[in-house]
Amino acid sequence: MSVNALSPCPHRPPCPGCPRYGDRSAPASAERELGELAAAAGLAPPTLVRGADLAFRQRARLAVRGRSASPKLGLFQEGTHQIVDIPSCPIHHPRINEVAAALKRGVRASGVAPYADAPHRGDLRYVQIAIERASGQAQLVLVGNAERPDPLDGLAQQLARELGSALHSLWWNGNPERTNRILGPHWLHVSGPPALVEHVNGIAVHFPPGAFAQSHAALAEQLAARVAAWVPAGARVAELYAGCGSLGLGVLAQAASVAFNELEPQALHGLALGLAERPPAEQARARLVPGRAGDAASLVAESDVVIVDPPRRGLDAALLAALCATPPARLVYVSCGLPAFLREARELLAATDLRLRALEIYALFPYTEHVETLALFTRDAVQ
Repeated sequence: MSVNALSPCPHRPPCPGCPRYGDRSAPASAERELGELAAAAGLAPPTLVRGADLAFRQRARLAVRGRSASPKLGLFQEGTHQIVDIPSCPIHHPRINEVAAALKRGVRASGVAPYADAPHRGDLRYVQIAIERASGQAQLVLVGNAERPDPLDGLAQQLARELGSALHSLWWNGNPERTNRILGPHWLHVSGPPALVEHVNGIAVHFPPGAFAQSHAALAEQLAARVAAWVPAGARVAELYAGCGSLGLGVLAQAASVAFNELEPQALHGLALGLAERPPAEQARARLVPGRAGDAASLVAESDVVIVDPPRRGLDAALLAALCATPPARLVYVSCGLPAFLREARELLAATDLRLRALEIYALFPYTEHVETLALFTRDAVQ
């Protein structure tokens, strides 16, 4: 175990966000299971790729509870709806803490009622804060308990005045249902640009507020560079679960073609914005394939390189079946769900002539039991 001499976190306990706070090693279970997979493939045990220890988290979704006079912003204690207020989180980008403090002041001044779970009452349920690395500005989403933004109008206006140039954009999201989901189906763009822009290895990637993005942007950029290094020049590429294109946009310059598959509308919007900024020659090599990854499984047989970055549950069944039936020359698998990855990696190795050539672990979720796994599979004839 490698434990860093970090200053004690003022919110632990009871904050559940960093159960392994200060521990720089990989979670023992992940290290063991991935080590066994590597050993079976004749590889050395994977090492953990780390980034900054503090102030690295550029995206946060915080629950808003308490009372108008004394609002609380933070995370729920494990297994409860009891909130832990975290005004000085050391892993948050400092601007996230600044915006959270401004929001508390705004709630007190405007009289907006924080949400109460049991009676399903209150105006403000959550806040989502994302920081753009280049500008340091905050994309701010106020998640209300209504189908219309009116109850939060005063708060939004006050935040816009107070945050000024620190505010990238302001959004309202409506989530009026009794649910544990954070974002609802209703959106209003109040002010600012339509998406944050992150430059990932020199490529502009656009992230609308409803699209997924990694919270550890600097380390995610290193992972994206590694993926690009595994794509040979002139390859036909398919990226499934492409999101806003943080992986696939970076290989357009060297690939013969890239087919981008994605389901979520806001991610597709971000991907379209990113493609619009690429040179015409790269745009001509790109193709959007909206829909479920399983419905786009035919892309596997058309491609030399397949890149997948599925949700925690793993690959769609139809996509896994296609990979087993017609494995590509190269498969690059990015995984945030270790059990699914281990299960599917073993199935691919048993059912095909794919072989595991590289295996890496990224600490995109430091101080937790979660890791991001990056794996390269190739067919026997491909070195």
